[in-house]
Amino acid sequence: NYQNGSLPIHVTNSTLTVLLFGTLQNFARKHKVSIDTIAFGFNLLKESPGTIKKAPEDGVIIYGLSMEGARFDMDKYCIVESRPKELFVELPAIWFKPEINKKKPENTYTCPLYKTLRRAGTLSTTGHSTNYVLAIHLPTKEGGAHWIKRGVAAFCDVQ
Repeated sequence: NYQNGSLPIHVTNSTLTVLLFGTLQNFARKHKVSIDTIAFGFNLLKESPGTIKKAPEDGVIIYGLSMEGARFDMDKYCIVESRPKELFVELPAIWFKPEINKKKPENTYTCPLYKTLRRAGTLSTTGHSTNYVLAIHLPTKEGGAHWIKRGVAAFCDVQ
């Protein structure tokens, strides 16, 4: 229901796409705007999911995503190099906040989010990969090319 937000949601690879699309639909209905004009902004939260007691007015808070090739440093509030022998790290809870006419923020890495570790998927009838979800804009001081060379990506399921 678009009138009541939801508390943080731990996602699985089978529910994320539906959840995000539903979030955009609810926002479009609530604010009476075309869904084509809406994109997500991303706020990485310092609070752990268990301590968040109030749902956001718009959007959804998602936790349980993992990242490969880098890690998120909450003190610096940006992605930084991985620690030695650290293959996957959990991302902090992320508020997927719908915004009208959203522009890509400065000093961010456009991080691909996949459902599973297999970065390839089959093409669906719509021409989209069945594994790719969307790109998350993560703050960085290094520039996007730095993280692209390292193959940094986020995943719903690292099993």
